[in-house]
Amino acid sequence: MLSIFILIGAYRYYAQLAERFGKTKWQYGVLAIGIYLGTQVVLGMGYGVYLGITDPESVDNVNYTGFSGVNIVGWLISIVAVWGVYKFLENKFIKERPAKTIEIEEIGKTIDQQ
Repeated sequence: MLSIFILIGAYRYYAQLAERFGKTKWQYGVLAIGIYLGTQVVLGMGYGVYLGITDPESVDNVNYTGFSGVNIVGWLISIVAVWGVYKFLENKFIKERPAKTIEIEEIGKTIDQQ
């Protein structure tokens, strides 16, 4: 249930970023969902492999529901991954923004005419 709230928050967070810089909101929202779910899958598989190597019999008794320490750590790492990509994109969009806006009247003029 907590993952659903995190996904909704990540979607909205990225959609606001896209809106601020004139990008397509839903594409960046889906990117946020993909980053969160991707890190969850990678962390889950990594933990499963770790359990399989250290104690093969414990793999059959894994509880996939509830709050465990592993779930909480996975949520935190996924949130940090979403936030890190957000900051990366924000810096990229700021650098892409034109330094000087061109007025409509100035389009087509040469440097000598200005």
